[in-house]
Amino acid sequence: MRRRFAALSFVLLLCAVALLPAAAGERTVTGTIVRLEPAGGAFTVRDGAGASWSYKVDADAEIDLSGFRPGDRVKVTIGRATPLNMVTAADRLRKGDRVEKAAY
Repeated sequence: MRRRFAALSFVLLLCAVALLPAAAGERTVTGTIVRLEPAGGAFTVRDGAGASWSYKVDADAEIDLSGFRPGDRVKVTIGRATPLNMVTAADRLRKGDRVEKAAY
């Protein structure tokens, strides 16, 4: 009986761990720029599912928005671990994050 309980407990533990949201090393959103303020370092991307993602570029991030226009398809990659429950209204893009044009 104890062996069955131990085996069942182990299986349940594995299932619980598999269901936890992962803090991935990177998070990428691909979509179309719907709002762009290059001077303020802010822009909004709408993904294929219709969700809007707002970003604010830190001054030292080395990300130049001047080459982008509303309607451009882009891929935005946050290069640091960000738990899903920590996604904010406007994600800050820091040094190491990337914004690049994406193919259609």
